[in-house]
Amino acid sequence: MQIERAAEVVAVRNSTDEEAKDLSEALSTIAEQLVAEHRNGVKFHKFDGISGLPDAYRVQDAFVAATIGDDACAGYKIGLTSKRMQQMCGIDQPICGTIFSRKVFRSGARLSMADYSHLGLEFEICVRLGRDLDASNEPFTPEQAGGAIDAVAAAIELVDDRHADYSTLDINTLVADNSWNAGVVLGDFAPPPARLDILEGIAYHDGTELARGHGADALGHPFVPLAWLANHLAAGGRQLRKGDIVMTGSIVTTRFPTAPFTYRFDVAGLGSVEVSGG
Repeated sequence: MQIERAAEVVAVRNSTDEEAKDLSEALSTIAEQLVAEHRNGVKFHKFDGISGLPDAYRVQDAFVAATIGDDACAGYKIGLTSKRMQQMCGIDQPICGTIFSRKVFRSGARLSMADYSHLGLEFEICVRLGRDLDASNEPFTPEQAGGAIDAVAAAIELVDDRHADYSTLDINTLVADNSWNAGVVLGDFAPPPARLDILEGIAYHDGTELARGHGADALGHPFVPLAWLANHLAAGGRQLRKGDIVMTGSIVTTRFPTAPFTYRFDVAGLGSVEVSGG
């Protein structure tokens, strides 16, 4: 009887191992497809093989590993932290993605729209880590996460949604696609002010005001999504490190230029960031 039970346990374990292997191979295949679709300019579409956010982040990891090459991770973007962005995308929770070092630009950068399938600009507060957030200390509170930053800056995130249909947007595929990050444009970093949540940001297009937002639009305070990210990374055995930059989410809805442009984002108390292109 004991031998029979042992055999049953082994059979179940082997079956589970085989299922896990099959899933891993299927997710790797999706990542490979994403790489090819970016290369070939394929329109964003849902992948039915991603069953939930844990699988979506596994695909994201594989996609990043396949595309980063000899580049490095400069930090992370957090998306969908404001009500207006969640309403735009029909998704009610934050997401994150990796920022590549070679896609970090300084204010005044000029972009070529031809380098993107469908370029979007998002207007954010970026924070920089002054020390590691040891994953063993999670869960982090917003105060603990915020205490690790040494500087903040006005910033514009570059996203490439590959002409997605927002009426049917799938969060799992969006996350798998590195949450659409295509780079960031950074203003000058400055010491963090006492109250990030009350800072007002104003976005301009060719000198004309577009919209306004406040630090509090990012889940109540930029440190809230920062803590969310730190805990998300810790759950996967990773952590935020000294020097990492973190985009805390757009406080103005995404703009999609269709002609030569200049956008500027002014954040009271932090300064400005500007990007142009054509």
